[in-house]
Amino acid sequence: MNDDQLLRYSRQILLPEIDHDGQEKLLASSVLIIGMGGLGSPAAMYLAAAGTGRITIVDHDQVELSNLQRQIVHQMGDIGRDKVESAAETLSQLNPECRITAIGHKLDEAGLMEQVAQADVVLDCSDNFETRFAVNRACVTHGKPLVSGAAIRWEGQVAVFHASGGAPCYRCLYGESGEPEDTCTNTGVLAPVVGIVGSIQAVEAIKVLTGAGQPLVGKLLIMDALTMQWRSMKLKKDPDCPVCGTRESAE
Repeated sequence: MNDDQLLRYSRQILLPEIDHDGQEKLLASSVLIIGMGGLGSPAAMYLAAAGTGRITIVDHDQVELSNLQRQIVHQMGDIGRDKVESAAETLSQLNPECRITAIGHKLDEAGLMEQVAQADVVLDCSDNFETRFAVNRACVTHGKPLVSGAAIRWEGQVAVFHASGGAPCYRCLYGESGEPEDTCTNTGVLAPVVGIVGSIQAVEAIKVLTGAGQPLVGKLLIMDALTMQWRSMKLKKDPDCPVCGTRESAE
């Protein structure tokens, strides 16, 4: 690190769990973020500010007025622009040293597999189960840690899935039984709730990349913002999981 980097990241380097070596790991790391909405906005901004070397952002939507209540990486002047274009500009202004790769189209299976293979950690900040299941399959295939976040109304949850280490994958927790009726579009979400969840995703990604602390592997952290209560649930690996299961099917 040069003198400017030592000054920029000095508050993190002071943390014994990060130190000089941890910051070097961040600077050399590559993160893939799926979704530049309410979760992806704070996650990407904090990861860029923290010194992540390369961030690849994926989103095929454009910025709308209704996004601005919670998607803080975008501004009024960005309405109508591709979200990845708007986000890339904000992230580059926040930290010009962070290399941003913007993908403004929906990735097919091959494209997703390719991007996941190149990343050190993947953040799922999407808003639908189809994408979540696809990202999970790609992460299991390539043995990549997946930091998953979700938020609706006053509620949020975060988990880290790393099936290659014997922990459960996202599919172990949720069956592919179709989309739920409740979404942020029809039930709403409080703006700071997605900010909290996305920020925790950034924290968990940094822990995974630097080896600091204990990431939420095999755990589901749940927040109820109305009462500001938190609880943690242990997750079990499903031996019959069609994605990461180890139990052989009977002939």
